Amino acid sequence: MDVRPGYFDEMYGDGSALRAPYRQYEEWFAREDPRRLLKKSADAEALFRRTGITFNVYGSEEGDERLIPFDIVPRIIAAREWARLERGIEQRVRAINAFLHDIYHRQEILRAGRIPKEVIADNDAFLPEMIGFTPPGGVYTHIVGIDLVRTDDNDFYVLEDNARTPSGVSYMLENRETMLQMFPELFTRSRVRPVSEYPRDLRSSLAATAPVRTSGRPLVAVLTPGIHNSAYFEHAFLADQMGAELVEGHDLSVVDGRIAMRTTEGPEPIDVLYRRVDDDYLDPLTFNPSSLLGVPGVMDVYRSGGITIANAPGTGIADDKAVYSYMPEIIDFYTGEKPLLQNVPTWRCSEPDSLAYVLDHLSELVVKEVHGSGGYGMLVGPAASKREISRFTRKLKASPANYIAQPTLALSTVPILTRNGLAPRHVDLRPFALVSPNTIRITPGGLTRVAMKRGSLVVNSSQGGGTKDTWVMED
Repeated sequence: MDVRPGYFDEMYGDGSALRAPYRQYEEWFAREDPRRLLKKSADAEALFRRTGITFNVYGSEEGDERLIPFDIVPRIIAAREWARLERGIEQRVRAINAFLHDIYHRQEILRAGRIPKEVIADNDAFLPEMIGFTPPGGVYTHIVGIDLVRTDDNDFYVLEDNARTPSGVSYMLENRETMLQMFPELFTRSRVRPVSEYPRDLRSSLAATAPVRTSGRPLVAVLTPGIHNSAYFEHAFLADQMGAELVEGHDLSVVDGRIAMRTTEGPEPIDVLYRRVDDDYLDPLTFNPSSLLGVPGVMDVYRSGGITIANAPGTGIADDKAVYSYMPEIIDFYTGEKPLLQNVPTWRCSEPDSLAYVLDHLSELVVKEVHGSGGYGMLVGPAASKREISRFTRKLKASPANYIAQPTLALSTVPILTRNGLAPRHVDLRPFALVSPNTIRITPGGLTRVAMKRGSLVVNSSQGGGTKDTWVMED
């Protein structure tokens, strides 16, 4: 396999030698018939279609559900590499929760001048309704997805924090299940850490944050916007795997100061609501009055201690990209430690000097909306046309505070299977952390997203990216 010059390949390093985590896999791969592997790849795609592992792309002309491409060559991470990532993720997640508690209470970090007040006060993701309120167990971000990129053997960077409603864990689980079905022999020869306990750990973690008034085993429900949501497959999958109820807003109502689910035997109170509905649509009596997706009155019940909402409303401020640029200060302020995982260098376009630099170097940078997600609303300078750069220049000048900019990183590559053999493609990694009052559990691995197009740096499924199984080795 050719290794692209200037990029670190996780299987072959700089191209001179096979890296240790991949040795057993490469021995197996070298003995395999390429035609059999291509057949297995087609079988995996057929399995995904039968299982219904699809997503909707908003604004697509077809309006059809699409299959996320799955590549059968695993991404393999050594135990020592994972141990380092695990420590960094845990540090970051603890700091995020401390930050959220602080900005909705005493705001010490603002008083200390470590973050400008306007970054919080002028941010739509900051919810005044959460001021002075502490969620059950003191947990704001019950589920966190930390997006990581790698640039060298020892260099990992956090690309962004997903603290509102991080998605993708169902693909992590289905990718592993598919690999177990397709290549059971690989798992008998390689000591790969399992990910199958995630649903059980998720339920346990959510139950541990149930309100004080809960009696007996907490009733957990997953609140979905419905079948037309792009991540509906994941909502249904997780509810089924956890043994939780899958509900929509019209299934719920306020009964005797609790949120109750309509059943054939009458209303049944819910203790923990794992919501996959954005803040603005969560409660039409508190937020967007035209919302048909949420539950009228749920915020009043929440603030009175009648239910746990995961993740807590208002957590979106922690994954805002302007706030992201202050994460090194946030980690230092709340932990007294230097970050174990570094941020990508970031220019805040709200600052005149930074804006001037970004405008002069647009063709070299990646520019993102501070509230953006899914790869939408961004400019990848090196891949942009002169017309696109000109259009983005006007956007930046009109609303500079809406954007941040970052250098174009030399993202690591991993091999994918093609008809011509193995070929390198760029990847990122989204590990998932589960937070309960006394524990942070980090699933060994996470979701590897891969840019299926040669040379592309955009890995989002909505932009044509695919996924891989992620192996963390036992030792």
